[in-house]
Amino acid sequence: MTPAYSVIFFTTASGLGYGLLVFIGVFASLGLLPADRWLGFWGLGLALAAITFGLLSSTFHLGRPERAWRAVSQWRSSWLAREGVLALLTYVPAAVLGIAWVFYEQISGSIALAAIAVAVLSLVTVYCTGKIYASLKTIPAWHQTIVPVNYVILALMTGAVWFLALLNIFSLPSMQVSVMAVVLLVFGLAAKVRFWRQIDHAPVTSTSGTATGLGDLGEVRLLETPNTSANYLNTEMGFKVARKHAAKLRRIAIIFGFVLPALLVILAGLASGVPAVLFSCLAALLMMVGMVAERWLFFAEAKHVVNLYYGETTI
Repeated sequence: MTPAYSVIFFTTASGLGYGLLVFIGVFASLGLLPADRWLGFWGLGLALAAITFGLLSSTFHLGRPERAWRAVSQWRSSWLAREGVLALLTYVPAAVLGIAWVFYEQISGSIALAAIAVAVLSLVTVYCTGKIYASLKTIPAWHQTIVPVNYVILALMTGAVWFLALLNIFSLPSMQVSVMAVVLLVFGLAAKVRFWRQIDHAPVTSTSGTATGLGDLGEVRLLETPNTSANYLNTEMGFKVARKHAAKLRRIAIIFGFVLPALLVILAGLASGVPAVLFSCLAALLMMVGMVAERWLFFAEAKHVVNLYYGETTI
C-alpha cells in the first residue's frame, strides 16, 4: 500500500494521545496524581491535541473530506465506524475530567469514574484502529491477530514514555512509571519483531492462479497489463519498497523507537532534576521518529491482492 502521510500522522499521533490518556486516566482514578490544574491542563491538553490533530489529518486522504462523518454510520459492521464512534465518545469523559481538574482541581470521588472511562475508551479505540487493518482479508500482511495487539502495545508504550516526561517536567518523578515504560518498550519491540518475521515468512495464500480461478489448468501468467499507464489500483495498492531499504528502515525503527528510548528512560530514572527532564523528553521525541518509520513500513510493506492482476505472481 502507498503510505499516506496523513494516515501515518493519524496513527502515530492518536496512538500517542490515547496511550497518554490511558495512563492519565488510570493514575488519576487511583489518586496517584496531584490535583494540580497545570498538570491536568498540559497532560490532557497534549493528549487531546494529538488525538484531535490526528483525527483531522485522517480525513486529508479522502476525496470528499466533508463526508467523513458518514464513516460512523455503519458501526454495527465496520471497525472503522466503531473507531470513529469510540473516538468521539472519549471526548465526553475527557471533557468532564478536564473541567474538574483544571477549573476546580478535583480528580477524586465521582470524577474518578470519568478518569476510568477515559482510560477504557482510549484503550478500546486503539484496539478498533488495529482491527480496521486486521479485518482486511485482501491484504495478507495485515490480516493477522498480532496487528491490533501491536497497535495497543505501541500506544501504551508511547503513552508511558510521554507520561514519564510529563511527570518529570512537573517534578513528579516516578520509578514505577519508568519501569512500566521500559517493560512496554521491550514488549513493543518483541511484538514488532514478531510481526516482521510473520510477514517475511508467511506462506503464500494468493497467486495469479487462485485470483483468476484458472490455477487448476496450469501456470497462470500475465500476458499484457490491463492498462497502458498507471491507475489508482496499482499506484495506491501496489507500493514497492526495496528489501535493503526496508531493512534499513527497520533498523531505524528499532534504534529510535525502542532501544534509545529504553536507555534514556533508564537514565532518567537514575537521574533527578533537570537531567531527568532532559533524558525523558529526549526519549519521547526520539521514540516518535522511530514510530513514524515503523508506521511507514507498516503501510509500505503491505500489498493488496489486486496486484495479482497487474504482474505480481504471489501475495
